[in-house]
Amino acid sequence: MGSRASTLLRDEEIEEIKKETGFSHSQITRLYSRFTSLDKGENGTLSREDFQRIPELAINPLGDRIINAFFSEGEDQVNFRGFMKTLAHFRPIEDNEKSKDQNGSEPLNSRNSKLHFAFRLYDLDKDGKISRDELLQVLRMMVGVNISDEQLGSIADRTIQEADTDADGAISFEEFVKVLEKVDVEQKMSIRFLH
Repeated sequence: MGSRASTLLRDEEIEEIKKETGFSHSQITRLYSRFTSLDKGENGTLSREDFQRIPELAINPLGDRIINAFFSEGEDQVNFRGFMKTLAHFRPIEDNEKSKDQNGSEPLNSRNSKLHFAFRLYDLDKDGKISRDELLQVLRMMVGVNISDEQLGSIADRTIQEADTDADGAISFEEFVKVLEKVDVEQKMSIRFLH
């Protein structure tokens, strides 16, 4: 096993990641250990292939969409900081957390940030709306061949009909938020990270 001394996190990096993500020092070091174990190229970044080796993502019908969320447009590698920023969306909201961080921006794990993250999983063409075709593609990923195309089309049509308040044939982010206003997004989109 080669030395990883050159890729160890510096204390100032940990502090910056704590501020950006809200993770504790021990959570960051534990997740860094997981990150380096996934980094098969030992170059300080993860590729899509590295993510595909995670069993939970490999079996998740939306695994590819979730994996894509870790990568910036046109990028095929993600560094530890980018990895942590994406994971922060899944950090539970603590009772003592403020709705804004020190910079005045919303924390990555806020309800609104979680909803933006979920919306982007459906908005495949990144145009700010979920079209019938995009909804069908995601539904097909989730149910596979267990439901006929006719049934899926009916589900997509009903969903858009109920959510589309401005009658443009698609679901905007605002409409998406309205549909999910009674859903406990904070609980459903949280992963318990050990302290």
